This record gives sequence, C-alpha cells and structure tokens, in this order.
Amino acid sequence: MGLKSKLKIENIGLLLATVFYAVAGVICFAILATVDYELVHMGLIGIISLATAYGLFRRRGWALWSVFVLFFMNTAFSLAMLYYTVGGDILIDAAMILYLVLTWVATIYLAAKRKKLEL
Repeated sequence: MGLKSKLKIENIGLLLATVFYAVAGVICFAILATVDYELVHMGLIGIISLATAYGLFRRRGWALWSVFVLFFMNTAFSLAMLYYTVGGDILIDAAMILYLVLTWVATIYLAAKRKKLEL
C-alpha cells in the first residue's frame, strides 16, 4: 500500500498547496523563535498558515477563506519587506519575491479548484 493511498491523495496540486502553507507556517515560527519575539505578525501568519494547511489537508470549506486572508496578509507583508530591504540584502529580497509568487500561485490555483474543497 503506497503513501498516496494511505493519505488519500487525489489531487497533487492540493497537496502541494498544503505543503506550501505548512512549511511557510513552520518557517514563520522559526523566525519568531530565533530572531525576535516581538515579531507578532510572524506568529500570526504562522498560526493561520498552519491552520490553513490543516484545513486543506482535511478539505474543509473554511480553508478557502483562510487562504484569502493569508493572500492579503502575505502580499502586504512581502511588499513591505521588499520596500524596506530592497538592495540591502539580496537573499531576503529573493526570499520575499519567491514567497510572494508562491502565495499568489497557491491562491489562484485554490480559487480555481474551490469545488474540490467541498465535501
């Protein structure tokens, strides 16, 4: 019995979006723990990202709403980081651009496949 059948994976795109939000949530908590505890927004993004990953994995209807909330939060966060760090650190700039692009791609994909989230 393969891993795909054990996890009941029917759509690889939905799995990739779930993994993206789970990894983003864990990274947000890692940044919160290692850099500064006053970065409350990182904790909030991390909590909502992990909750979204759970909702997508379990195919809950509310997961699409949290994807849209994260879309606006992540876009605002990434653009603010790019505005304040542009040219200062190329690694942070590249990470924010990648995070912004992946957020947009995941949101557009999930919005297009929203019928698959309904039971």
